Amino acid sequence: MHTPPIEPIYVISLEEIFWGGILVAITMAIHGFGMLMVLRLNRSIKLKLESKKTLMSGLLPLIFASCMIMAVHLTEVMVWAAFFLWKGAFPNASTSFYFALNEYTTVGSKFNLPLNWRLLEGIIASAGLLAFAISTGILFGQAKTFLEQPIELSVRSHKKTKNTINTVNKPEQNI
Repeated sequence: MHTPPIEPIYVISLEEIFWGGILVAITMAIHGFGMLMVLRLNRSIKLKLESKKTLMSGLLPLIFASCMIMAVHLTEVMVWAAFFLWKGAFPNASTSFYFALNEYTTVGSKFNLPLNWRLLEGIIASAGLLAFAISTGILFGQAKTFLEQPIELSVRSHKKTKNTINTVNKPEQNI
């Protein structure tokens, strides 16, 4: 009969909780400032494109915001990856980043942290969920503006057409 290997006992340490809290705080700080930057830069792009009411002028800020949000998320993942590399959890930066990205996005990874850092696997996923929730709200606001623009253009066009028709069909009044 084959006996399965006995898993070593895992005990959560205060060091894990401490570093997890620090990393979540850093992640949320980067994310908060990053989202403010996204909104600020996106607003300036919209102001520059305000006179051009085309589909592309509405789509460009949305694409730009999406790219910036991705850059912010990848920066946060780099912080976690640097920590894992610093603590010797992985042999190189590439593996460390791959692991951190998969855990941050809650995809999961074939790799695991050493037993004494195992709690951070769940903490990084929680930090990722929080950050993605904020990003979704920001992106939703940007998308709402973009999606309302064609409706606004259609209403304006309809009013302009209606005014032109009314002007042409209006009988002249003799005084």
